[in-house]
Parts: sequence; structure tokens; C-alpha cells
Amino acid sequence: MADNSLDKSLEDSWANIIESIGEDLSRPGLLDTPKRAASAFQFLTRGYQQSVDEVVNEALFPSDSSEMVLVQDVELYSLCEHHLLPFIGKCHVAYIPTGKVLGLSKVARIVDVFARRLQIQEALTTQIAQTIMDVTNAQGVGVIIEAQHMCMMMRGVEKQNSLMKTSAMLGTFRSDQKTRDEFLSLLQM
Repeated sequence: MADNSLDKSLEDSWANIIESIGEDLSRPGLLDTPKRAASAFQFLTRGYQQSVDEVVNEALFPSDSSEMVLVQDVELYSLCEHHLLPFIGKCHVAYIPTGKVLGLSKVARIVDVFARRLQIQEALTTQIAQTIMDVTNAQGVGVIIEAQHMCMMMRGVEKQNSLMKTSAMLGTFRSDQKTRDEFLSLLQM
């Protein structure tokens, strides 16, 4: 995690923001808020402190399987890089292995490495797909993310039921309609 100088810098920044909106930091409910907000922000952006190699940790296992592997409904929480407001949703990841499979929890960890950074959903989807492709050397990878964006729900147009869906299809998921259709039909089950 970050060092104490970064902690203090973040804490001072949050104190400045809170005072800038007209609040009184000596008010009992706000006494430790800059420290708590700095800690929360570090947690929400911990993906900057992680690497793919670190989270995969060599959890690639030999496998004769060449059938689709699907990990569905992986929860994700991220912060919009435009407003620093959360977007929350789920990610579906599928790949077709070529001699090795990735440990199941590692798929979710890869999602988190990129989701826990300032993001836009379109880039997040592509980053996850490309990383799974690179790590597994798969024949193809498909990733779909469905998320609700607080920057659209809490401010701006204030549309409470809006849902954004993005996809990234690599390798056989892009070139073979049957593979893509299988992925999409498995999500419907």
C-alpha cells in the first residue's frame, strides 16, 4: 500500500476539498473524515499498487480442455475517471484454453486490478480481455461488462435505471460467429 507521506498528502487534500465546499472540519462528524476518506480512496484505487503477474501468481494449470471457460457475474466496483464517482456492475469473462487454464479466482483478481483504477468502462473491458488473452495464450477471449454509473444517476441527467453494456471480443470470439453465439447463449442460461 502507499507510504505515510502519500497518506498525509491525500488526507490534506480531502481536508481542503471538505473545507472548500463550506464545511467545518472541527464539526464532530468530520473530525476524522479526511483520514477516513484518504484511506477509502487508497482502497478504491488499489489497482495502481498491483500488477497482473502478482495477482496471477503463476496460477496457470495444464489442461487438455479446448472448450469454453466462462466466469459469469464477477462483481466490479470502479471510479469514473471523469467525475471520480463510482460505477458498479458485473463482468462476464470467457476464454478458450490452449493447453492451460487460469485459476478461477485469478479471473476475478484480474478484473479487480483494472477496476480499482480510475477508468472508463470501455477501456476496462478491453484491458481485462487483452490481459486474459496475454496470460492464458487463449484461442480467444470474450468479456462483457454491465454497469450502472453514478455520474449518470446521481448528477447530470439523473437516470436511475440506466445500464451500460460493453464488450470486447478477441481471437475466435471475434472471428467465429459460433463461438460468440455460444458465449452469449451461456450468459442467457
